[in-house]
Amino acid sequence: MAVSLFSKVAACLAVLSFPQVSLSLGKTDTITWGGDVSRTGYETTHNLDPQTVSSSDFGNIWTAKLLGNFNGIGAEQVLSQPLVYTTGDGIQYVFVATTQNNLYKINAKTGDVVKSRNIGVPFLTADIGGCNDIFPAVGVSGTGVIDPATGLWYLTSKTYSEPFQSGNFGPSNPPGRPQGRYYFHAISTEDLSEAPNFPTLVHQTPFRNNKNRWLVAGDQHQRPALLQVGDYIYTGWASHCIQYNYTGAIISFHKTSGAIVESYAMQGGAEPNTTPGGGVWMSGGGLAYDGAGSMFFSTGNGYASQLPATGHPVSGRNVPTALEEAVVHMNIADNGTISPVDFFMPWEKTQLDGADKDLGTTPFQLLPSAFSCPNDRRVGIITGKSGKTYFLNADNLGGYQQGANRLDDAIFVYQNENSVYSAAGVMPLGKYIYINVINYQTRVFQWSCDAGGNGAVTEVTRAAEKNAQPIGVGHGTTTSVDGRDGTGLYWMTDVEGPKLRIYDSTPPSNGDPLRLLRAFNFGNPGKFAHPVFGDGKAYIGATGALYAFGSPVNLPLNCTGPINFAKTSVNGTSDAQFITCTTNVATQVTSFNVSGSTNFALVKESLPTLPLTLAAGKQFAFQARFTPKAVGPLSSDVIIATSNAAAGSSSTTPVTLSGTSNSAAGLFAIQPITVSFNTTVGAGEVQKSAFFNNDGDTAVTVSNIQFSVVSETGPWIDPVTTDDNKKQVAQFTFSNLPSTIPANTRQTVGIAYNPPSAGNHAVFVKVTTTGGTKLLDVFGATGSTPSALFEFQKPDGSGWVQYVPGGNFSFGNVYPGQVLTLQMRITNNGSNTASPLGLTVSKPPFGVTGFVKAANSIDLAEGTQIAAGQSATANVFCAPPERQVNTPDTQAAAPWRINTNSDQGAVVLNFVCNAAAPQVGPLLNNGSAQHSYLGCYADQTPGRQLSSMVYGDDNNAAGRCITQCAAGGYNFTGLLFARECWCGYALPLKRGTSDDCNYRCTGDNNHTCGGNGVQQDSSFIDLFADTSKWDGVLQGPALLMTQTSGDYKYAGCYAETNGKTFNTKTRASNLNTIDSCRQFCAGSQLFGLQYGAECYCGSTIAATSTLTDDSQCGMTCKGNNSQYCGAGSRMQLLDLVLYKPLQLIGVGQYDGFKRVEIIQRLINPNIGANSCA
Repeated sequence: MAVSLFSKVAACLAVLSFPQVSLSLGKTDTITWGGDVSRTGYETTHNLDPQTVSSSDFGNIWTAKLLGNFNGIGAEQVLSQPLVYTTGDGIQYVFVATTQNNLYKINAKTGDVVKSRNIGVPFLTADIGGCNDIFPAVGVSGTGVIDPATGLWYLTSKTYSEPFQSGNFGPSNPPGRPQGRYYFHAISTEDLSEAPNFPTLVHQTPFRNNKNRWLVAGDQHQRPALLQVGDYIYTGWASHCIQYNYTGAIISFHKTSGAIVESYAMQGGAEPNTTPGGGVWMSGGGLAYDGAGSMFFSTGNGYASQLPATGHPVSGRNVPTALEEAVVHMNIADNGTISPVDFFMPWEKTQLDGADKDLGTTPFQLLPSAFSCPNDRRVGIITGKSGKTYFLNADNLGGYQQGANRLDDAIFVYQNENSVYSAAGVMPLGKYIYINVINYQTRVFQWSCDAGGNGAVTEVTRAAEKNAQPIGVGHGTTTSVDGRDGTGLYWMTDVEGPKLRIYDSTPPSNGDPLRLLRAFNFGNPGKFAHPVFGDGKAYIGATGALYAFGSPVNLPLNCTGPINFAKTSVNGTSDAQFITCTTNVATQVTSFNVSGSTNFALVKESLPTLPLTLAAGKQFAFQARFTPKAVGPLSSDVIIATSNAAAGSSSTTPVTLSGTSNSAAGLFAIQPITVSFNTTVGAGEVQKSAFFNNDGDTAVTVSNIQFSVVSETGPWIDPVTTDDNKKQVAQFTFSNLPSTIPANTRQTVGIAYNPPSAGNHAVFVKVTTTGGTKLLDVFGATGSTPSALFEFQKPDGSGWVQYVPGGNFSFGNVYPGQVLTLQMRITNNGSNTASPLGLTVSKPPFGVTGFVKAANSIDLAEGTQIAAGQSATANVFCAPPERQVNTPDTQAAAPWRINTNSDQGAVVLNFVCNAAAPQVGPLLNNGSAQHSYLGCYADQTPGRQLSSMVYGDDNNAAGRCITQCAAGGYNFTGLLFARECWCGYALPLKRGTSDDCNYRCTGDNNHTCGGNGVQQDSSFIDLFADTSKWDGVLQGPALLMTQTSGDYKYAGCYAETNGKTFNTKTRASNLNTIDSCRQFCAGSQLFGLQYGAECYCGSTIAATSTLTDDSQCGMTCKGNNSQYCGAGSRMQLLDLVLYKPLQLIGVGQYDGFKRVEIIQRLINPNIGANSCA
């Protein structure tokens, strides 16, 4: 059994600062990303037997709903992977943190949510421009870590500053990026409370190695999984879609005090602090640790470019201060600070930056000891967005351009067809590596050592299933049952197709695709998710839910096993071995079968008569033999089917059979039998390999190796022998071709492909040995450099508009309420020999605010490949919200950032749309309406707000009504009750909301004609104003009884019982206001108003009129709805004011004046000379 260098024991050593035992750490717990700090994702302690997993009993056993939906923005997501931990009560729980900053403690067995808590409002994606990689909120996206010594769960969360914790905001009015804040939390796994001294604010944090830079929380993103080493917790920091002025960083905290003990910038040089780059994000993968003081991680694009392409090679021990596009090895000091000791940077670093091809899309994983050779003892693996998989010596990462011809000093480099964002799956049993390539099949490699003691890697097969085109296929994860051969499983998630796929980890020996055991569809797992394991169960976080997969935990039978047979020759038969089973519950045995293999057989005469009915505690036995048909370690299972009396018991019980087969004679084989290359002219030499195997107990002699460029049957040609004894045939070079192969070994044969020009090439290799003759087919395809042509469909559909740098793609005018969908097209405009055009970066405006958006995030997603001369399209639409006629045009824009594997560099395609409302009624010279829409106003507050109803019928529309009011010389036009048209001179008193006008016009269903309000209890007017007469006021003063007008003062409301109060002079007008009436009555001692439109002048008040309550004069003025103008038989009266000396001080001197109301003098019956003194 292979032993991992970085097993759970190493993980615990990393976590504990001194040896101690945590009673609450269960054997099947998962307390850190990938199961341990090596980040290989290989786990052996979770009781996941392949036979159980592949049976019909295994499935979705429960789903826990996560109910977060901050202010209705949508369901929360789980991007930080769940953790599984057994607390002090002895119960195992799943701990989940979401993008909306909600924490959950969930019973691992039942799915019950035991506790939940919110740790802050979520940071909204609306505040980070067009970056919708995480949508609609960020919150917690980096996987935390649980300290088994204390039971504390450490994590970070993105939120806003304290004034915004009330949550009174949304995507349309977010607080703004400068208000963004990050906090480092320590959460009790008992009750989800915060530990003392926490949380710690992470904002404006200066970097120890570069005081000219600091972390700005709103601009940066904490995505990698956290690492605990002793008393310190380490976090990695990057950007949101390479936007803003960010600096990649590692920041560490003390686990008890919460203090920041290290803040180390990846941009540590003297470059201006506006030079961004070096983000540590790794698609959420974890910072790795070797258990002996060394941390490893990878970084993304950077623009300090201290090591240019034309510069001199740099040793890995001479670490630059700008750690961009790099694998970094850091030493951890006793005080928690870090210092760089080694690095690797791809030879084409400058080109990778230009194409946004991050090396750091995946974490750097430290492989177990099975992946070791004399010259490469400790090995790590990483795959970047360029699609290259690098196997690196962890003790000597390789520096920059340290290989032959200034290329990479790596153990092995493999060019995949497309970008990779997922950590590799790692299986020590058989030494397999699994790479999940975007939009292509998962590729499987096998590790070996060549004759010189160097590491060698060979592709052995692929999965049959294609991974999704949209970015998000999950990190690779593997399990076995206590490290036993034959129990390996490869697990992966995806964002399309079956969301969970489980494979037999051992590739078929005949080169067939990896065998899929089970596949499940469920929900929407987060991007780059992976199963997290507990006791016989797998947990996967998704949008709004946590899904658990497992099977009934109770086996009805307890059988001896696993059964190991003695070594047996191929095609031979071993001695029989007994298997004894005891019933755990009352059951009936219904069948015995050996699963999927002819390498084992049951002894028929030993099987009991079926059906066999047994009470609990009873025994039976049977026999099996090893009958190998192939050489090497082999295994299978006897599946005993039962019908059980007790609920919750499995319907099958597996018994594992294993044995090793050998061949006395030499047995030659080639693996794989086909090797294919696909590259671009100028990309340099591409290397792959094949195994020449001898699976027999006798050495094999190679008698002849023949080559043909025509077919597998010749004609055969002689290869060219190079100075270093390699064999060159056409565009291919073969190295390490053996003359003999020792017993039970393999020889790694190198194959290099480096064509000078575009074209398709092939060579066929026939190998004749004493152990048999086999064929190897090698194919190569080389394309010229692709070229990207970006186009947008014309609004009328008549053709296409080509992208011009700095220009916009326009929808033209789109009317509110309409939707115009146009295509964006990308063409590989290279020659007919061009390599596929790959989209290395694609950030569509999907799910953004505004009314210009991409239809989905799938079409033209990152990883899209476009063949020469072919095109791919995506739909972009403009959908302006409904708006009233005669409103100003509004504009919206949405950027789509794209980069390709061509030489053109990144582009930002900006889509613009003009929402043009129809303009009706009289028009100005510029084509806009003379009568602008003002809004929705309340009617009858208290009376009709417009003076004249023009019509009411079933042909009502804004254009018709406005035209008629304009002809009448009115200032305002109003639409009411769907069918009524009103005109007036006064602005209505109270402005409502657009939602209050909710009636469609009887003559035009495309716009509204008034309404009954949101509460459906009022009358509302759609109001338009003649801009040549309107003063620009949208909301007039409140309706009050006017107290003064010029030299007149309000004198009360008079009730008329027999004739007018006075009527020396009268006028009726729809323009009537307090001031206009005063002006009409200039020179009169009194003026009064009635019926809203009537104005009266006079000098005395009739005795038949009496003073009454002010509320009786309740009609508003026809010319001003903010003023009262009497009512029916109610005169609103104002009187003229005189002035007289208040106090005689001396001749010609006065001390102030006193206002004397004329009305008091005129109505005093005792008036005389003395009363005027």
